[in-house]
Amino acid sequence: MFLVSAALNPLGTLGTAKIVPSGASLDNFRHLFQQTQFWTWFGNTMLIGLSAAAIGMFLSACAAYAFSRFRFRGRRMGLLSLLLVQMFPQFLAIVTLYLMFATVTDLYPVIGFNTPWSLILLYLGGALGVNTWLMKGFFDTIPKDLDESAKVDGATHVRVFFDIILPLVAPILAVTGLLAFIGTVSEFIIASIFLTDPDDKTLAVGLFGLVAGERNNNFGMFAAGSLLAAIPTVALFQFLQRYIVGGLTSGAVKG
Repeated sequence: MFLVSAALNPLGTLGTAKIVPSGASLDNFRHLFQQTQFWTWFGNTMLIGLSAAAIGMFLSACAAYAFSRFRFRGRRMGLLSLLLVQMFPQFLAIVTLYLMFATVTDLYPVIGFNTPWSLILLYLGGALGVNTWLMKGFFDTIPKDLDESAKVDGATHVRVFFDIILPLVAPILAVTGLLAFIGTVSEFIIASIFLTDPDDKTLAVGLFGLVAGERNNNFGMFAAGSLLAAIPTVALFQFLQRYIVGGLTSGAVKG
């Protein structure tokens, strides 16, 4: 409610004595659209967030399927390595990543600095981590008899994975996809370093710029932008909720 109050406050400040300030108006929203590149930032955020979440979810599902269904040399070490790497925050390697992408920008500008693809590649670098562990645990609960029955009927590993396994693990796919999207959309440190062009900024970086200078300016616009930035996350949750609930209830019936 405090954020809503700040967004509706025509004075553009955070201080207000009421939940709904007197003279509440939509001026902050109008100024946000007219004086900033909000919709450009919004489009960049959706492109990066949805792409990174979808591709990362698919990569994690493939890795989890391999670790759950196959036995191969280095399997245990691979799982432990994935867990160990996730103990260190990604921004610890920011200097190394910056130097790498400085070279990449010179050779392949399309995936270099100030491009959404650079951030997507960076975020995918951490896709095979905790999500793989979560999915593997979910995959382990699915009886292997289903795989063997399908293989007897001539199904390949690819068909088993897409036609049998993935529909049964829809709840964990929805959860990991949603968490990946939230983490990507709200990420600020790496995005602020790799995206400096106003036309390529994400919402987190662009909105921070509204209050990064004078500490008493643009807070109303910042609050308005924050409200609008929350809409995609809420909408995605509402869309995926049916898969989460449907998967859990169907699993309870099967049990």
